Amino acid sequence: MAAAEGACLNHVSRESTDIKRLAKFYQEIFGFEQVESPKFEFDVIWLKLPSFFLHLIERDPKTNLPEGPWTSTSAVADPKNLRRGHHICFSVANFDSFVQTLKDKGIETHQRSLPNAKTRQVFFFDPDGNGLEVASMEN
Repeated sequence: MAAAEGACLNHVSRESTDIKRLAKFYQEIFGFEQVESPKFEFDVIWLKLPSFFLHLIERDPKTNLPEGPWTSTSAVADPKNLRRGHHICFSVANFDSFVQTLKDKGIETHQRSLPNAKTRQVFFFDPDGNGLEVASMEN
């Protein structure tokens, strides 16, 4: 018997000083749907894809986390410098048109292909500087 039988990913959370702005980004870029949120002592927004939830949480004003791309290894929000261990990855079937949408919205990206040449990746940041990867979905 497994220690966590039936375990699966439920949600990922992101803190923000402007959760409405962040929600709009994820809705426009990935097609998340806003769903009813439980009440907490701070503001939250829950977003949903068919099998995945994103929990946006109002940043605690008492913390001193910096704004911007703190997940980058450079002072500039350059996706080439996205730290490999800090990102969320989505897969899409329409990789080329998805990347074009990012470019049309003025989002700076960095693309690469894995050595097997079958999987393509694009890296970028959300408005709060959280790292994102989108991989091509192979048939």
